[in-house]
Amino acid sequence: MAQYPSSFDKDELLKCARGELFGPGNAQLPAPPMLMMDRITEVSADGGAHGKGHIRAEFDITPDLWFFDCHFPGNPIMPGCLGLDGLWQLTGFNLGWRGWQGRGYALGVGEVKLTGMVRPDRKMLTYKVDFTKAIQTRRLTMGVADGIVEADGEVIYQVKDMKVALSES
Repeated sequence: MAQYPSSFDKDELLKCARGELFGPGNAQLPAPPMLMMDRITEVSADGGAHGKGHIRAEFDITPDLWFFDCHFPGNPIMPGCLGLDGLWQLTGFNLGWRGWQGRGYALGVGEVKLTGMVRPDRKMLTYKVDFTKAIQTRRLTMGVADGIVEADGEVIYQVKDMKVALSES
């Protein structure tokens, strides 16, 4: 396994978005404004609820975030799909952090529950991803995980069986 720190600040996440953290052709975070976190506070290959790895991150909410102006004018709400994308981003990041090779892509999610909203008065989202499987074979590199998103400590999104793979092609 590659040796990377277990937490990352915004500058390090931007380095990952530029393809500089895990190397060319490997896991990459999207650049702003699609980067859905400001820092990663914990990452492991053997921690979490199932002992298969985990990742935790935070995203500071401010009223001037790009999506509030367009979703929906006069009734600003962060699109739920952006929270799901943040969970996928973190799942792929964990695979790259393990030193596994290839570009990340989402394969799907088994179940999604949205029970709250992110409005401009919220202060922070917390992402929690717990791996149920982390597979690396000659033909397949994939993570399967469950995740939650909390807004100011309140669970607002829950997902089961997120799948992210790495491919060298």
